[in-house]
Amino acid sequence: MKPQELLYYVATAMLQAVGPITAKQLISYVGSPEQIFKESASTLGKIPNVGPAIVKEIREKNVLAMAEKELDFIQKNDVKVLTYIDDAYPYRMKNCEDAPLLFFYKGNVDFNGAKFISIVGTRNATDYGKQCCKSFISEIKIHNPIIVSGLAFGIDVCAHREALNAGLQTIAVLGTPLSRISPVSHVETAKAIVNQGCVLSEYNTQMKLDSKLFVRRNRIIAALSDATVVVESKEKGGALITADFANQYNRDVCAFPGNVGNRYSQGCNNLIKENKAALIENGKDLERLLNWDIAEKSAAVQRELFVQLSPEEQVVCDFLTEHPESTIDTIAIQCSLPMSKLSSLLLTMEFKGLVACLPGKRFRNI
Repeated sequence: MKPQELLYYVATAMLQAVGPITAKQLISYVGSPEQIFKESASTLGKIPNVGPAIVKEIREKNVLAMAEKELDFIQKNDVKVLTYIDDAYPYRMKNCEDAPLLFFYKGNVDFNGAKFISIVGTRNATDYGKQCCKSFISEIKIHNPIIVSGLAFGIDVCAHREALNAGLQTIAVLGTPLSRISPVSHVETAKAIVNQGCVLSEYNTQMKLDSKLFVRRNRIIAALSDATVVVESKEKGGALITADFANQYNRDVCAFPGNVGNRYSQGCNNLIKENKAALIENGKDLERLLNWDIAEKSAAVQRELFVQLSPEEQVVCDFLTEHPESTIDTIAIQCSLPMSKLSSLLLTMEFKGLVACLPGKRFRNI
């Protein structure tokens, strides 16, 4: 995306009176983020859900100046930006109405990979909770999932660190801008995550810190993943908010049961009791819930049916086995194949029943 076009996307996202749903509605009505700032006040005022407060903020010239300052920070700090119209924008999240218009991130990860699991829980993790988290990640490591959490104290940071130790990619979704890692004691962990995944935030660096931002970010943790796993939680807390978002998005929710009477197990036990989460005790339970074992057996059978693969087809098949649902651009780069040759190759492989073409120029093994 050209810097000038990105400027207006960033400016739109910085409007305090405009949430992600209204932002997309504005763009839909006027045609582009740039047109939002060039449209007359009377025209903007006729758009549904756009009142005088929003129109006034849009017309203030300092919004664009603030966006230019943000772009300067992005360029100087190797920050990447994905808008909801980009092919690399997480397709799981794009299906959620309140998905952010854009988000900022540092690191390198395929947001449209095959297996994403969120692991959340209490900030006051017990030894039992930490051991559950450690064992669980060790057991699902074979599937190479990307682990998503919120970098908070307790279960969150435990999940990130265990993922790093297991050689898995992990994504930390912040409740603060990228310029202000919170808690500060997790800065070094955040740096390690950037080298083995990414740290992301929908908040610009000029945003005022507020506890409500941490609540809002929980929807991203849920939206990025196929399933949300709650390890430990009190009767109320951020982990349960994340689980609620996951249920709203029709994603699987799982919870580890705990001792009756233990305050840090009450939230998990309630989720299970109220049929808001599936009870899991280990990685095998998650495999069965998400049909990971069946999918991998089917893929193995399909590969056996087509043993006569060309060297290039074998390279692509092997890559998609490790990085399912990848974009054609990612496949071309990682497999060192020219785009012209890869397009023809993927078409042939599709006819053979080896791969399936998905929206957004993404491909996966069958």
